[in-house]
Amino acid sequence: MSTIDFVNDSALKKGIKEFLETAPHIYMAGVSVDTVIFGFHNDKLKALMLRFGNTPYFVLPGGYIMKEENLDDAALRILQERTGLKNIYLEQFYTSGNTSRSKEEVAMELTQKMIGTLPNSNWFAQRFVSVCYYALIDDTKVNPVTEVFFTEVKWFDVSKLPKVLYDHDVIINKALKRLQADLDEKLVGFNLMSETFTMGQLQKLYEAVYQKKFVRTNFQRKMLSMNVLERLEKQYNGKSHKAPYLYRFAESKK
Repeated sequence: MSTIDFVNDSALKKGIKEFLETAPHIYMAGVSVDTVIFGFHNDKLKALMLRFGNTPYFVLPGGYIMKEENLDDAALRILQERTGLKNIYLEQFYTSGNTSRSKEEVAMELTQKMIGTLPNSNWFAQRFVSVCYYALIDDTKVNPVTEVFFTEVKWFDVSKLPKVLYDHDVIINKALKRLQADLDEKLVGFNLMSETFTMGQLQKLYEAVYQKKFVRTNFQRKMLSMNVLERLEKQYNGKSHKAPYLYRFAESKK
């Protein structure tokens, strides 16, 4: 971790010190929430991540659970704080509790580089078990928000992730596998699509999630056989010589 460097910013140091002083009184110790926020844009499945200080490392949007707060309420609050959105599709999918996921010496070094002198009790140095959720949002409606620990909020293609801290790459991969399963079983794809779409656009979503190509005719046959789509009379007004039909997910299937 010797490559880590932080901006020498007095406001940053002050904010972190204030958090370390108040966190034990506000939040539950030893448990946190991490969220994998998926968005679909330009035919790519992307995940929202936060740059830690001015280091080359990124982390998932996450936070802590207030002592008088329900777990799901904490996850929804964290999502709203990071994206500015409400009514987000949210699914709990994993609990990360390996002893190797957060090492005390790493947390101590990070904190020391951020604020200099370490406090007697370092909140970040304790072992955390993380309850993990994934969320599906329309990334065009997001207004990402940073906070005292983070200097940048950025979307990354799930196939081209940056350097991450802790086990957040493992969490993202597990979230992707869960999303792949839920795409057909729970039909969650409509949370990533516009209300109406062409069959080709839907295929692009499936290819982005599954990270592989599908044969057009086979894909169309499969989707139509599931009886989850409603074909509209209105056709796509694009430049195609033969305008494709528009579809939407059947209301009863959402």
